[in-house]
Amino acid sequence: MFETLKEEFTRRRTLLIAPFALAGVVVLAMRKGHDSDENGSLGDSNEEVTIVQFDDAGRKIGMGLVKKVVRSNGEWHKQLNSEQYYVTRQQGTDTAFSGSYYQIHQDGIFRCICCDTAVFSADTKFDSGTGWPSFWAPIAEENIRTRSDFSLLVKRTEVHCARCDAHLGHVFDDGPQPTNLRYCINESSLRFIPRAASGV
Repeated sequence: MFETLKEEFTRRRTLLIAPFALAGVVVLAMRKGHDSDENGSLGDSNEEVTIVQFDDAGRKIGMGLVKKVVRSNGEWHKQLNSEQYYVTRQQGTDTAFSGSYYQIHQDGIFRCICCDTAVFSADTKFDSGTGWPSFWAPIAEENIRTRSDFSLLVKRTEVHCARCDAHLGHVFDDGPQPTNLRYCINESSLRFIPRAASGV
């Protein structure tokens, strides 16, 4: 009887641990896939995308057809610091309340740290209380892309830069009016340009 109880306990423990082990394997495989080729690059450097261009004062310049920014992992390592690389190229996440952008209440625009594409404006920023910069809309729909993200074994919607595929954060449907969306964005993926700095 003791042996039967022992086998049942072992079986149940295995069933409880298996999902967590599988999750760990999936996350490690994704990380390895993103960082396995230091000299290789993802995507076609001749591919073009249409984005809306803005000056540093946040004024819309117009639509433009631009080449995608495609670099090797080694090149991204040279351009970005370790936290920026982890977030933008490995789909990482900043620690909540660790930056300063979530507290900014100044006019300006937020550009992608990897390729300088304008992605968000202070005009749509709001205090979500989450510790990450939050916006109810991007500066232009054309400048971002979304895709399903199952890295935590639940479906989330990832937000990334349309021009360089940098991971920016995630979007949730618990935001304020008028969109009811909350773009929860990592500070490490952004560069803030205050409107005053542009002389306007």
